[in-house]
Parts: sequence; C-alpha cells; structure tokens
Amino acid sequence: MNTDEKDRPIVLAFIHYYLPGYKSGGPIRTIANMVEALGDSFDFRIVTSDRDATDTEPYPDVTDGVWKTVGKAQVLYLSPQEKSLGHIARVLRDTQHDVLYLNSFFDPDFTQKPLLARRLGLAPRTHCVIAPRGEFSESALRLKPLKKRAYMLAARVMQLYRGLKWQASSEHEEADIRRTLGSVAKRIKIAINLPETVINEPPLFVPSEQGEPLRICFLSRISPMKNLDFALKVLGEVRAPVRFDIYGPVSDEGYWLHCRKLMEDLPANVETAWFGGVEHEHVTSILAGYHLFFLPTQGENYGHVIHEALAAGTPVLIADTTPWRNLADACVGWDLPLGDPQKFAEKIEYIARMTADEDSRMRASSVSFARKRIVDAGSLEANMDLFRKI
Repeated sequence: MNTDEKDRPIVLAFIHYYLPGYKSGGPIRTIANMVEALGDSFDFRIVTSDRDATDTEPYPDVTDGVWKTVGKAQVLYLSPQEKSLGHIARVLRDTQHDVLYLNSFFDPDFTQKPLLARRLGLAPRTHCVIAPRGEFSESALRLKPLKKRAYMLAARVMQLYRGLKWQASSEHEEADIRRTLGSVAKRIKIAINLPETVINEPPLFVPSEQGEPLRICFLSRISPMKNLDFALKVLGEVRAPVRFDIYGPVSDEGYWLHCRKLMEDLPANVETAWFGGVEHEHVTSILAGYHLFFLPTQGENYGHVIHEALAAGTPVLIADTTPWRNLADACVGWDLPLGDPQKFAEKIEYIARMTADEDSRMRASSVSFARKRIVDAGSLEANMDLFRKI
C-alpha cells in the first residue's frame, strides 16, 4: 500500500552495521530489503555505526551525527564516542518515532543501551519490537555462553525486556525464543526476512574444461558460527580435483589461524585461496562462476547468501541448520546434518561427476527456485504487521 508522507508511522531502527557496510553480512541485507519493500508505507529512521565491521576508519562519505538519506530511509551514523548511554538516550528523545525496532538481543550499544535508557526514564517508552536474528539458536548460545547467560540474568532482573514484541523469522526461531526466554517473550510475531525484490538474469556460467578442478565457493564471515573449518575438513576427504575459494572478512583472528593451518594440510588435489570481503553488488557475479556454493553453517536466521547463490544459478551444499530445507527434492542442492561430514564429501564427489547437461539443469532449477522465493504478499503483510498492528 502507498501512504501519504505525513501519515507514515515512524520506525526508529537500531542496528550495529548498515549500508554502505557489507562485512557483517545478512543483518544489513535484512534491513535494507525491508526498507526497500516497506519504505513507502513506513518512515524508517536507522541509527548505526559510522564504520563497517572490523574497520577502524569511518565511511568516507558520511558525517557523524547528521541524518543522511540512504535509499528509502534516513540514517544516523554514530562515531564510537557517540555510543554512550547519554547520547543514545538523547537520540531516542530527539527523534520522533512510533515504534522502536532493535535488531539484536546481545548488542551492548544498539540494543542494551536503548533499552536501559527507556528503563531509567531517560527516553520515551514507545512500542518496541526486538528481532534476535538467530542469537537464541543452540549453536549461537554455545559461543561465549557464560557472558550471554550473565547478561540474560541481569536483563531479567532489571526487567529490560518486559512488554516488548518479538520478531521470529521462522517457526524454528520462535521455538528458540520461547525455549530461551520463557514467559518474558509473551508476544512473538513470525515475519520472515525479506529477500531481494528482484532477481536479474545471472551472468553466463563458463563450464570447466576437461581436467580442470571443480570450482567451489565459500562466501561468509570467517567466524566459528559459519563453520569454515568443517568445510575444510570435508574437503580433506574429497578425492576429485577441487578449487576452493574463500570470500569473507575475518571476524575472529584466532579461528582464522586455525583455518589457515587446515588449508595448509589439505591434500594436493584441493587448491584453496582467500579473497577477503566482497561488496554486495559483486556477490552475484562471483557466485555465478562456481559449480557449488558450500556453507556448512552452524545456524542461520535466514541465509541471504544462500538465496543469492541460488539466484546466481549455483547449487548449494549447506547444513540443515537454516530455513532452506528439502533442497534435494527441488534439485538445487542439499541440506545435510553436521553430524555426518562424509555425506558432504559424497555430494561434492557427485557434483564433480555430473555431465554438462546435468549441471545446466541443476543451475536452471536453482534460478527458478530462487525466483519462487521472492517476497510474496503473505510475507510482506507479516512484516508490515510487525509495526502496523503493534
């Protein structure tokens, strides 16, 4: 629906990283896609960092503390000095809004401080929606568990989360929220993360010459959650010639050193290379150049890069820890249990044996499957109801 400018409800969203950033992956795409899809009906004001993940310098074309038009949203970029409780409380007071939208549970600056400001009476207690973005999955909670349990206990004692509305991106995430928070999370709305609204024709795929290695791609943040070390261990069991290219920023240096050691120990039939982070506009063209996208992630709230791989015509090999399930039935790849790494190696060998015709059919099926997953009226309505029916 289109709404007159003056009648649009104002959604004030806090997210640690936003455009033009790209290194934190899915959360940026989630909010950018939501703004594109709903920006004619809601007035989005986004508060975020003035630099990308792992960067020490701010974006060159933004001014800290000044609202900037980015697509259909107004964005306020904060310097590290502007992330104090007092300054965030001032932003909340000075920015008119109907709904506060928080895009994490554990983020100390962009979730904990806004909620604390409200609890202490330093900011207005408007309606509030919080999206944990997969932080309550069992695999996510296993990372830094003591710190997370301590914060959840403190937040419960201070009643920071009482009366909020929660967004789950799937039934699985709804169950994760209820299991973790119990009666604190009384109001949960399932609203799937919105994918890109348009899928362009993918670049032409150039098949390998006879004797050339199978081209496999990993594209995600390099962190324990994304499970690159598992992928490398699987490739150590593959006998077909493979070229494994890794794209993504390093968010955990110790983990990356561990992965580098695994790369050095791979057999001679597996070549590897790392190319760092990729800006979003280049993702499709990169993914389209590979026979297979391999992401054995320990968990995904949505998995935008999985949709992007399929839209590029590249079959996917992923874990059964995402909303992307039953891929083999659609002839677009596989979602397998992490407890059976040999199954992953078998699927890589299968792809390596495929004929050119089989490869073409699988690529065509992948594009068709991705196009069917483009946002439909039901998912749009569910996302609008997050703010419209609060």
